[in-house]
Amino acid sequence: MNDLIPKPFSASLLVKYGKVLVFLLLVLVEVLLFAGNWNGKYYAGIVSWYVLLPATVFLLAENAVKLWGVKSMRAKIPCYVCDVLTLLVLTLFTDGNLISTLYIIILSEFYLTQTRIADDIVMAASCMGLFLITSALAAYLNEIELDIGSLISGIFNDLLLITFHFLVFNFTIQIYRKNREITAALEELNDKNEKLEAANSELKEVAALEERQRIAKDIHDTAGHSITTVIMQTEAARLVLDDDPEDAKRKIAAANLQAKHALEELRESVHLLSGSSAGTGIRDAVMQIVHDSTDGTGITIRTDVEEIELCDAKRRLVLNTLKEGISNGLRHGGATAFYFELRQQDGHIGFLLSDNGAGSDIADLKEGFGLRGMHRRAESLGGDVWFETERGEGFEIHMTLPPDGGKGEKV
Repeated sequence: MNDLIPKPFSASLLVKYGKVLVFLLLVLVEVLLFAGNWNGKYYAGIVSWYVLLPATVFLLAENAVKLWGVKSMRAKIPCYVCDVLTLLVLTLFTDGNLISTLYIIILSEFYLTQTRIADDIVMAASCMGLFLITSALAAYLNEIELDIGSLISGIFNDLLLITFHFLVFNFTIQIYRKNREITAALEELNDKNEKLEAANSELKEVAALEERQRIAKDIHDTAGHSITTVIMQTEAARLVLDDDPEDAKRKIAAANLQAKHALEELRESVHLLSGSSAGTGIRDAVMQIVHDSTDGTGITIRTDVEEIELCDAKRRLVLNTLKEGISNGLRHGGATAFYFELRQQDGHIGFLLSDNGAGSDIADLKEGFGLRGMHRRAESLGGDVWFETERGEGFEIHMTLPPDGGKGEKV
């Protein structure tokens, strides 16, 4: 799209072609000056064109050096002095009609190469003053009697033309330069936007890859852990089946529940990897876990769950912690009843799961893979997890999470 938009000349090209145009105008005006003063004026007995020819040639050569041979303003000052002296000579030996035009050409070169408007104002005022002085000096040397009023009146149109040239030329140059600055700023902004879009796209790809790797690790860790537990529970049930059928039934029920949870976690991870988001609210998802956990196991689960908006990461943490807590309570504590609460209050989301299992002394509690995983995932989302238990008093899992908009909302 940007390639189809015509771009203006750069500032360097403007100066380059502007200098050529100024020099060509100087040649043209000098030719006209010759044509207008070929047969006329004498000064101190000298025919005008005897002086006019070397003076115009010198002015051309000196301006060529100034335009293309001298770079710094300090080095150009002698050139401007030569301009003034040459114009004084031309004022003496011509009819004076095109002298103001020569001043305008010299000013044009100055305006092109300067960037500060204050310098242009000083130069224009100086040239008008010099033009007035050289005109007065030429009148005096030519023994023309003129008072100040008559002198100013005679060159008023020339001064007006120099002023008009200053206004129009500088206005045009300033607009052009501002346009170049705006164009350059827009090009830089477009370039930065393109780089930002590319970086953002790359960041999204990296984030997506990291998320897929994290989900794959979750599948490996959680499902692997659950399946290992199922194998151990069924093996333990087989060993005690003859001696303690009731214990064997409890172990088989726990293994069955663990297998259901592992299957549900695998399904959820596959949906996430395929780009599908959860289609049900958190309350419906909790009730589905409750139904799966109580079906065929003989346990009871009471709930008090608010419908809370949760991002995908927090939703997965809440549901996986609930599944892990129920499985642990059934498997390790022999629990038969659970109470689950999920509420938003006091600026945070509160999670509580308690059971009526055997419990243990808190000092003897050793966190295995499941409990350590709860800590790690909660902390990564800006939350916290802690456990409360006493021997014979069951086990409680407490968790707090920041509401959506805090750490971990985007995944």
